[in-house]
Amino acid sequence: MVPRGEERGGFVAVPGGRIIPTVLWRRKKTEWEVEVESQEQAVEQRLERADPATLRKVVVGVGLGNFMEWFDFGLYGYLATTLAIVFFPSEDPAVGLLATFAVFGVAFVIRPLGGLVLGPLGDKIGRQRLLAGVIILMALSTFSIAFLPGYASVGIWAPILLVIARAAQGLSASAEFGGGATFLAEYSPDERRGFFVSFLQFSSLIGFGSGLLLVQFLSSTLSEDALTSWGWRIPFLIAGPLGLIGLYIRLRLEDTPEFRALERAGQVAQAPLRETITQNWREMLQVGGIAILQNVGFYLVLTYVQTYIIQLGYPRSSATLSTALTILVTMALLPLLGAFSDRRGRKPLLIASSVGFAVLSYPLFLFMSQGGLPSVVLGHVALGILLALFISVNMTVLVELLPTRVRVGGFSIGYNISVAIFTGPAAALSTYLISLTGNQAAPAFYIIFAAALTLVTLLTIRETAGTPLRHTQVQPQEA
Repeated sequence: MVPRGEERGGFVAVPGGRIIPTVLWRRKKTEWEVEVESQEQAVEQRLERADPATLRKVVVGVGLGNFMEWFDFGLYGYLATTLAIVFFPSEDPAVGLLATFAVFGVAFVIRPLGGLVLGPLGDKIGRQRLLAGVIILMALSTFSIAFLPGYASVGIWAPILLVIARAAQGLSASAEFGGGATFLAEYSPDERRGFFVSFLQFSSLIGFGSGLLLVQFLSSTLSEDALTSWGWRIPFLIAGPLGLIGLYIRLRLEDTPEFRALERAGQVAQAPLRETITQNWREMLQVGGIAILQNVGFYLVLTYVQTYIIQLGYPRSSATLSTALTILVTMALLPLLGAFSDRRGRKPLLIASSVGFAVLSYPLFLFMSQGGLPSVVLGHVALGILLALFISVNMTVLVELLPTRVRVGGFSIGYNISVAIFTGPAAALSTYLISLTGNQAAPAFYIIFAAALTLVTLLTIRETAGTPLRHTQVQPQEA
């Protein structure tokens, strides 16, 4: 078989799977290059750069909406031990907790479907419409959890209804990151894109942190019986008004200059899903490979470790203190590292984080499990610093890999397939590894595995800092 775009024996493979003579290929390739260049120029001529005031409005609007999405999504993880009692009563607490984390993974397993359906919609109907729709879905699904009956009331129907609500949350989250990152990147100037896009993860951490503090407040003011019987419902009730606020903000945002330029140039993809899969499959694989460490690290460090510290025998307040401090340190680093990447490059930060997780995860988990509370907090914060190195720039890199025509779809498909395969089982697998081995540091093995896969992927991408976003497809020989 002749590789695509490579001349061999007087023939060459071209897009569509055909084999044609080299002479014809050279003429067609030149015509194709001219067509691509003209398309790029047509879009560029219609591209309007955002003024600073508009850019600040976009950062706040996307950030507030993203905050609400991840406040809702993070509540489940922080209430895991309570939800295990309500929905999965068992004589063995580990069994109930394992079942709770298994349902936690449902939202990840469903996300490839959301990526395939909702992601390409953002490339066809626009980023702003997509973001407005997904926040409605997240608010409704989270709000509904507040009204679910427990296992004691309806038996097996309780966990089934919880699974349905979690699946709806997963569909919403499947398009949130891709849509939000694309929205910020397409508004940002090339030389400061890393700085502005870093605020997406910044707002995610505010959402997680706010959910954590609310759960801690309820835990400290309510008795264990009250929290289990009705108190756990309060955080989910807040999703209703938060969703309305987020919807209002997003409806007031205009779609991105990049997408509006595509519309004016008549270059909007009419079949973005097919175009993404057939012409940008390599970039999708790279998105998925880079997303492995981001998601595994994010949920283990900022969600699972909260439960892990409690399992070590520390009170919930100590676990909350450690997680809150880790979130604050990580948040403080994100804009600084994002700005650093604009000057020095994205890849050095991503590679440093991957190597750091691969080398230091096990020693840090061991340090946390064998020392006192100061060791727990220090180890947790150190993991947060490694995470900050990565998530400060990875969203920027993912959107820079893909052309504007299929950016949301390509991001969402690759990202969410990776989430389903590697992140969905992360919390449940970590709990199982501890039960199987008796080693409290066992969760580190999964992070090391994720870091290794991501590091291999990083070696296949080019440096993207300071480069303009691509509007149309890559040339055949690059694909």
